[in-house]
Amino acid sequence: MIVVTGGAGFIGSAIVWKLNSIGREDIIIVDHLGQTEKWRNLVPLRFIDYFEKDDFLREIQSNRIGQSPKIDAIIHMGACSATTEQDATYLVHNNFEYSKELAVFAAGKNIRFIFASSAATYGDGKKGFTDDEEVLESLQPLNMYGYSKQMFDIWAKRNGILKLSVGLKFFNVFGPNEYHKGDMRSLVLKAYEQIRSSSKLQLFKSYRQDYKDGEQRRDFIYVKDAVELVIFFLLNKNVNGLFNVGSGVSSTWNQLAHAIFKAMSVEPKIEYIDMPGSLRDRYQYHTCADMNKVRAMGFGKQLMPLETAVEDYVKNYLIPGKTLGT
Repeated sequence: MIVVTGGAGFIGSAIVWKLNSIGREDIIIVDHLGQTEKWRNLVPLRFIDYFEKDDFLREIQSNRIGQSPKIDAIIHMGACSATTEQDATYLVHNNFEYSKELAVFAAGKNIRFIFASSAATYGDGKKGFTDDEEVLESLQPLNMYGYSKQMFDIWAKRNGILKLSVGLKFFNVFGPNEYHKGDMRSLVLKAYEQIRSSSKLQLFKSYRQDYKDGEQRRDFIYVKDAVELVIFFLLNKNVNGLFNVGSGVSSTWNQLAHAIFKAMSVEPKIEYIDMPGSLRDRYQYHTCADMNKVRAMGFGKQLMPLETAVEDYVKNYLIPGKTLGT
């Protein structure tokens, strides 16, 4: 049996979709649905049970779950992923304390534990983007979200959890099932909506002389490729530690924008707008995942080029309004 926390969310529901595609339905989904539209992601998926996150925590604290059938793995994707969240106490409780509870439970029961970290832990990138655990403590995230992930990564290392589990540093993931994420949706979805309504796209201006407007760079990875990496770690139980989940390619926002216009068969028209002042000092101008470590562990699958992934997302999901599995 596999537990997927955040299983109604973006990456979590994509993981369940992928598990279903390889014949796994013995899945418990843990999430907090609240008043969001996340429930729509669950409709086409196959699983045996669902718990709200606080209820699930009480279940493991009281040792009422995981005996029969046995839990083989916990894939912990549940977290507040808003990079703009200002409530540090909430982030500590949700992203750090909750993760510690699950990690201790998994270690005590010899359960495979795979958890979501973030490329936000790398901060401005001056320390590089290499998933080397030896430099973990030197990283300086630019926002509290990234720091909450960094806190757990360091705790997991110092308490021996990383020797028993896998932490995944997700870069800029995009794709179907992100519809509920509000401001945290990818540019692909936001751009699709903008272009459909106005035939143009707005991008932030650059505030550094070494980057022209729209030339800020990101490592974009399609969610279908991201979950392939998750499954790789699920199946290869002898591989542990922190690993990047990215494409290994750095693309500009302009390149992404042109790929979206092309997929929509619309002539490109980009307008550069002011970046909110609250973001200017905490903005990443360049990210690119070093994928050598995971490749050395045996992950050989070729990932989709950006333009191909954008085309699949736009034409097969956004235009027809579909989620994964529908």
